[in-house]
Amino acid sequence: MKLPTRIVLHVLHMPLRFPFETSFGRVTQQETILVEAEDDGLSGWGEVPASAQPHYSSETVVTAAYVIRDFLAPALFASRLRTPADCPALFHRVRGHAMAKAGLETALWDLEARRRGVPVAKLYGATRKFIESGVSLGIDPMGLLMKRVEDFAAKGYRRIKLKIKPGWDGKPLAEARKRLPAGFPLTADANAAYTPAHTAHLRRLDRFRLDYLEQPLGHEDLADHAALAKVLRTPICLDESITSADLARNAVRMKACRVVNIKPSRVGGPTKAIEIHDLCRKAGIPVWCGGLLESGVGRLHNVAIAALPGFTKPGDLSGSDRYYSPDVIDEPVAVAPDGTIALRSRPGIGADVRQDVLRRRRRERIVLKP
Repeated sequence: MKLPTRIVLHVLHMPLRFPFETSFGRVTQQETILVEAEDDGLSGWGEVPASAQPHYSSETVVTAAYVIRDFLAPALFASRLRTPADCPALFHRVRGHAMAKAGLETALWDLEARRRGVPVAKLYGATRKFIESGVSLGIDPMGLLMKRVEDFAAKGYRRIKLKIKPGWDGKPLAEARKRLPAGFPLTADANAAYTPAHTAHLRRLDRFRLDYLEQPLGHEDLADHAALAKVLRTPICLDESITSADLARNAVRMKACRVVNIKPSRVGGPTKAIEIHDLCRKAGIPVWCGGLLESGVGRLHNVAIAALPGFTKPGDLSGSDRYYSPDVIDEPVAVAPDGTIALRSRPGIGADVRQDVLRRRRRERIVLKP
């Protein structure tokens, strides 16, 4: 493939429509980087949803911009890249920094798809025209939270996920279960807030008939997840623990999980995400696509990847109106009344970036050239 003539990093400040609280803390605004790969009048767009603080991940927008500027972009400009799928091999000397790598790789995929005049989903190998959408709800006062549970179920979302932590789990799950139709997929996400000492307590969550319990224990802990999985009826889903295909393979072998959440930005980009998807599919482990408060740019890349055949559970890919108003794309992501999101037929991610929103929300602009 032809390399871009320059890379532009747009560091944005995006206020959230509603605060979002997890066991990591409460978020009211998102810092993110839009990565623009330019060539011959075309722009391909990717995103680094790293945030300002190193809470969910060790990465931040500051570290990501530094790594792209000083290491990844120079390696790209000096390469003879054949396809964006070669990015993991090209960037292998840079250890970690998965979100920085993902942001640059997704921009290249979008640029290549626009050059070819095809949707980026086609290049990723998508097989579906629609994906099922679920919603992740943060920790809020009980009345407000239950209203959101009912509202999103009424809007057609296919799965409701509640954030939980010690001291905030049984009561909200019980109230949500009362308000949802029988058999409605309800899940809980602990974001690694519990320890093996909570095993007896976590067993009591089985009564809520959760579709799965997401990341109850530490993000580096596979052995204790495997031990916990033996005593829970509820399937364990791993999220933060799955940062590579090697860790996914080990988690499957150790029976540390029965479901995997693949966040493309967390694992290093689309190519790595597809590798984990293929591994889990072969092992019979269902996967779903998670998000990281991305703008519409990152969200549309996630939607395209979530249309691969192994993504059999609804993901956290809700509509643009869930987080931002306005979004940075000209055609926001919308959830249909039946709880699905349609894939775009336009080239690339199927949307263009709104320059007015870009200028309004931009904190810094970094231009990188060969």
